[in-house]
Amino acid sequence: MAGKQNYKKIVSDALLYDNPVLVQVIGLCSTLAVTNFAMNSLVMGVALAVVTAFSSFSISLLRNITPKHIRMMVQVFIISFYVILVDIFLKAYMPEMSKTLGPYVGLIITNCIIMGRAEAFAIANKPIPSFVDGLISGVGYTIVLLLIAVIREFLGFGTLFGIGIMPESFTPWTMMVMPPGAFFILPIIMWIAYNIRNKKEGAKK
Repeated sequence: MAGKQNYKKIVSDALLYDNPVLVQVIGLCSTLAVTNFAMNSLVMGVALAVVTAFSSFSISLLRNITPKHIRMMVQVFIISFYVILVDIFLKAYMPEMSKTLGPYVGLIITNCIIMGRAEAFAIANKPIPSFVDGLISGVGYTIVLLLIAVIREFLGFGTLFGIGIMPESFTPWTMMVMPPGAFFILPIIMWIAYNIRNKKEGAKK
């Protein structure tokens, strides 16, 4: 039972109470850069979730045999390995998406979310919980990306996942597909999430 409670806490923290974007305010570079289309955001989010999950698993697996003075170097090496695998997969099976995302796939290596989960959780916990923590943190990141992207694509292009939704008479909001569009939407989502957390914490008290 305790194990189930631990996993439940991992999920609730990663999705709401300790969401990497909404609460920790990290990983914003890709959040603001690739959210003009929902499909871009979905692929980017899944890529980060996969890298975070397997990196956390590997770092946890090696935590007891990794010398402290090279711990950070080992973590970066592990993260780089999984990022390269993801990049190769995208280039082989989704070449157009790989070109669209451009350097942002490679920049997953420097994403603070992955190193943050490694330092905050993986080095102190067993591999399976670390894998779950990394995966759900990536899912939390992906959900935020998709929320922003759906709003931006809908208002900016009148489409969702590239499928036309609005009639031809629809006038696109050009600002929504430009970088400032993300700056307007992200704080609103953060504010809504903040109020949800406050209500839930108030209900518990």
